[in-house]
Amino acid sequence: MNTQIKWLENVHFEAIADSGHTVQIDGPPDSGGENKGSRPMELMLMGVGGCTSFDVVNILAKSRQKVTQCVTHITAKRADEIPQVFEEIAIHFVITGDNLDATRVDRAIRLTAEKYCSASIMLQRAGVKISHTFELKPAA
Repeated sequence: MNTQIKWLENVHFEAIADSGHTVQIDGPPDSGGENKGSRPMELMLMGVGGCTSFDVVNILAKSRQKVTQCVTHITAKRADEIPQVFEEIAIHFVITGDNLDATRVDRAIRLTAEKYCSASIMLQRAGVKISHTFELKPAA
């Protein structure tokens, strides 16, 4: 896996992935940014959210759960001092579907947390406390 980061101007960069997709990265205005892209630490949280959401939806599909929507809310607490690393991350899944089995959903979330989500497991090994919760909603 490779990526390229191209400096555009000030603190604005473009990330180009092997897949050809690009992501705009920019710093906050007080650091010369112009709000032209996400902050690097935001992208890390997005990566964790994408990784764990992918796993949960995939595992539930294999468990024959009829998921119609999955929205993952992530809240992070960072250290006050530099480096302002993540200290805690709370991941909350809101899963909508037909006759969802809470036991299977809980199992899917445990599997992503303990076995499959490379992004969150890597952060946990670095000392970040990560919690997972969920709520189920019936399909309309």
